[in-house]
Amino acid sequence: MLIRTVCLTSAIALTAGSAMAEMNFNRIASFPTFTNMAEGEDTSRETSAEIITVTEDGNTLIYSDSPLGVIGMIDITDPANPQPMGNITLDGEPTAVSALGGSVFVGINTSESYTAPSGHLAHYVVETGELAADCDLGGQPDSTAVAPDGSFVVVAIENERDEDAGDGRVPQMPAGYVSIIPLDENGMMLCDDQVQADVTGLAEVAGEDPEPEFVDVNEAGEIAVTLQENNHIVVLNAAGEVLSHFSAGAVTLEGVDTEEEGALTFENTLTDVPREPDALQWIDNDHFVTANEGDMDGGSRGFTVFHKDGTVVFESGLSFERALIEIGHYPEERSGNKGVEPEGMEFAVIDGTPMLFLLSERGSVIGVYDMTDPANPVLAQLLPSGIAPEGAVAIPGRNLLAIANEADDAGPRSHVMLFEYAEGDANYPTLTSAGADELIGWGAISGMVAGEDGVVYAVNDSFYAMQPTIFTIDTTESPARITDATRVTRAGMPAQTLDLEGIALDGEGGFFLASEGRPARGRWHAIYHVDSDGEIQETIPFPKALWAVERRHAAEGIAKVGDTLWVAIQREWDDDPENHAKIVAYNLETEEWGAVHYPKEPAETGWVGLSEITAHGDFMYFIERDNQFSNSAVKQITRVSMDQMQPAPIGSDLPVLEKEVVKDLLPDLAQWNGYIVDKVEGLAITAEGDMWVSTDNDGVDDSSGETFFWNAGKVE
Repeated sequence: MLIRTVCLTSAIALTAGSAMAEMNFNRIASFPTFTNMAEGEDTSRETSAEIITVTEDGNTLIYSDSPLGVIGMIDITDPANPQPMGNITLDGEPTAVSALGGSVFVGINTSESYTAPSGHLAHYVVETGELAADCDLGGQPDSTAVAPDGSFVVVAIENERDEDAGDGRVPQMPAGYVSIIPLDENGMMLCDDQVQADVTGLAEVAGEDPEPEFVDVNEAGEIAVTLQENNHIVVLNAAGEVLSHFSAGAVTLEGVDTEEEGALTFENTLTDVPREPDALQWIDNDHFVTANEGDMDGGSRGFTVFHKDGTVVFESGLSFERALIEIGHYPEERSGNKGVEPEGMEFAVIDGTPMLFLLSERGSVIGVYDMTDPANPVLAQLLPSGIAPEGAVAIPGRNLLAIANEADDAGPRSHVMLFEYAEGDANYPTLTSAGADELIGWGAISGMVAGEDGVVYAVNDSFYAMQPTIFTIDTTESPARITDATRVTRAGMPAQTLDLEGIALDGEGGFFLASEGRPARGRWHAIYHVDSDGEIQETIPFPKALWAVERRHAAEGIAKVGDTLWVAIQREWDDDPENHAKIVAYNLETEEWGAVHYPKEPAETGWVGLSEITAHGDFMYFIERDNQFSNSAVKQITRVSMDQMQPAPIGSDLPVLEKEVVKDLLPDLAQWNGYIVDKVEGLAITAEGDMWVSTDNDGVDDSSGETFFWNAGKVE
């Protein structure tokens, strides 16, 4: 099967949910999983929400947390204000959870090694935390599912391979299987009646060593299971008998970025890529969908609708990945591997519409598809998930969706995020390149400047060091739209090793660009003058007096006032007083350098610095922010009167500016109901006084990829 990427306007990105004109999903709350720890516990320990389920009444979420060895519980009686219910400590690693009524079945891995796998299925009463029953599984469990009629629970016994053993490929014994445990009328496991369904000898790839990955059960009680490493799918009945089985197949993809080179280049072809599906969901009794994440050899970057006899009903090809590219969520650092990595999945009928929720692990986005016609899925929305969505559960009776995000680090922690399907406009994405003549990949937006007629120009930073770019943004549309991408060039070739953090109009159709230096990596502190085509016409290096005191946290914005270019330095250099950063001045006529000092807020945690400088009217405006993610972080727009901008010579006592806070940006950032992002980077003020603000998504690298681009109001 050949899949081509073509330049068609993406309706989803242009309309932010036109397929659901009056009803949309929006994020209403985020729950950091570390808050489920008991008083006195070390909340800095790694925690991770992975697989998630919900009790029958729709009021309690339960998620698996492998690093802590617990299952966590969240009270969502008020879904906009989720409350911690604590953790239940287990005797091993939880791999999956599935609820039935007020109980939850937990797959627990207790394996001593890859060659000696073991595990059991535990049954807990959610309200009391009591262990009601336990069944030995004889191997390492992966996913779990409960039959819709409550008659059995099924477990994929993966007995996963050791990726460091030999060449890391299957076969690696012992083989996996599918465990089917009947339930009595009270939902209690009948462990002695457990069936271990043999799925060996079916796949063309290492058929002797199937590794069941994901299971789901339809209304008819039929079990579909993916064998990811084997690139195979099996359908069983409740007795464990094979009803059908078939290869997941392969596709050829044209228009793919396959190189991790610090640039977004969708020009290559991948031939005969095995789908190697991970998650699977039935959408009716005859059809299911697979998320084609890939593992050993494959990953087709999308999803496939299969008939249970193996017929391909629909293949998404690159359409899902392309949609993520247009909203700035393409993970360039995964180009050489599996791209956006669709991994998790959920299906539910909400408000009468059958919906598929496709999770991009690396792009950190949820694709919402209308599955009314299985042969023609319609992308209705793209939702910001938090970092690395792993599991999802829909709550149709409450029009809710919960997403478990597994990534947890020193910055943003692991979160469970809640979305509600309700009347109103979709509030994400806030910026898209959909509708451009050619596919425009983008991310890591840093400096900005306002042009005319609602246009804002923005640059990307060193995350795309091989592709420095000036983006043209039309703010008169909603969401705002990137209409053009001008590459910054030197002698006609991409001007590599730039870290563009600021942009200013030159008044003649070109731009002045500020590049943050990092000499150890071959980047120099400098200002670049480019023409309207992005070609560098002049390089203005920083003077020796500044090089003598430089540090790597340097230029973070540029503004032009008359014949003077003003460059904001992010933090202190060697000769600066504590909590004071330089604002450097360069006179284009006299070629003289000078500076003033900006007084920063003291940092209670981490650091505080400048991210932008913008001239408007009688004032110079700044973005001042810290590197924190909390609700008490420093994220603000400040200004000083222009008459204070009188530079003194470099090396002399510099005048200290008197600033005033124009706007606290925390309430604005909180409106998307995720965690508070750290990098508020861009500020552009139009002639009419509208303040456009943007965040930097770090190229979706250890980041949720969320870019917030919004009108923060008018200056007074």
